[in-house]
Amino acid sequence: MAESRTLSAHLVEARAQFLALVGDLRPELHRYCARVVGSVVDGEDVVQDTLANAFYALGMADEIPPLRPWLFRIAHNRAIDFLRRHERRNVELQEDAGDGVPGDVPDAGDPQTVREALSTFSGLPVNQRCALILKDVLGHSLEETADTMGVSLAAVKSALVRGRAALRRLARPVAQAAPPSPLDPETRRRLESYVSLFNARDWDSLRALLADEVHLDLVSRTQRHGRAVGEYFSRYAAVSVRLAVGLADGRPALLAFAEPGDRTPAYLILLDWKDDRVCAIRDYRYVPYITRDATIG
Repeated sequence: MAESRTLSAHLVEARAQFLALVGDLRPELHRYCARVVGSVVDGEDVVQDTLANAFYALGMADEIPPLRPWLFRIAHNRAIDFLRRHERRNVELQEDAGDGVPGDVPDAGDPQTVREALSTFSGLPVNQRCALILKDVLGHSLEETADTMGVSLAAVKSALVRGRAALRRLARPVAQAAPPSPLDPETRRRLESYVSLFNARDWDSLRALLADEVHLDLVSRTQRHGRAVGEYFSRYAAVSVRLAVGLADGRPALLAFAEPGDRTPAYLILLDWKDDRVCAIRDYRYVPYITRDATIG
């Protein structure tokens, strides 16, 4: 039993050291994954899957590989796997010889690509989507992009030329963009009740809202189940965070504002409900970068 506890402590410490090592890369990984899969929330799921795979692989490796290209290759493969599972279609990256496409493309990224919303990229074929995000949004070189995608340099150039042209056709002026989906009355009622209790610091009433088997995911930090989730509110008692009801990429969300007077949310919280009780809380306090690319309403 003592050996098991010691091993568990070593794993926790090793995981913390690994997350600290990749901390600077994590927002960039998320920016890629979120655009590939079309959602900041699903993108964070892909990032966590990436880091879990990388942590396991490092435990089997003799030496640490160059982190940035290695992690992007894993993230790319996990994002493609996500699309296969959830879109249920063939998303294999096809080699494109580039017939009819100029041999060279501008080395600088396309400014329009950087400005486009996540939803715009989902209208592109996957190979064009990945090439544009890596090259034009994140500023990777052509060689780095080809290495991450596992395709030839010619295929990347072709995907960039065709993808940029397709993006210009797909993009709409901001004024014509579709408004965010409204919240249904029942969802709004539940969220507003939660927000009212939270902002009033009525922690006991919030604990009473929790289902017996409630699950808490404090993303990138810890997970809790059942009665232990009640401690979650005790941590918020010491900070000045306030909540508001909103939308993130069209899905109901709680917008967390870190300081009085802030007009931009610092991070998001997602709730799942069952019979007017909270059955799951997903709190992105420790990964605030996901709000950067989200469409907030």
